Amino acid sequence: MSIFNSFDISASGLTAQRFRMDIIAENVANANTTRTEDGTPYVRKVVTFEEKGEAKSFTRIFHSALNARKQGGVKVGGVYEDKWTQANMVYDPSHPDADENGYVTYPNVNTITEMTNLIDASRSYEANATAFDASKAIAQRGLDMLNS
Repeated sequence: MSIFNSFDISASGLTAQRFRMDIIAENVANANTTRTEDGTPYVRKVVTFEEKGEAKSFTRIFHSALNARKQGGVKVGGVYEDKWTQANMVYDPSHPDADENGYVTYPNVNTITEMTNLIDASRSYEANATAFDASKAIAQRGLDMLNS
């Protein structure tokens, strides 16, 4: 493993967590959106991560471990709509999007959950930035040793 691999791993983590923070911000911004372009309430989005590189079978993982050439890092696996959390039904017969019983369907976005996820993503981002800085300091120290 070279020093550049550690840069790549940290950079992929930074990129993935930044994307996650963007999706969380979109969720918070649409927490009260009762009608989207297709006429339905906004549905919360969730980001998943996966290992960077090709799909790994046991044989490939075994050979890459033997050769110590395993590519590291993380990438965004996908952005999915949260279909398992129920939407919020609020009684407001004066709302333009109220149904025949006077209930408005609000998005399934819980601001507290989103803020907790945002703190988690920002801490992960900070950890990747710290790891990147540590790798950079190690590389700089190595270059300084060569120059002396």
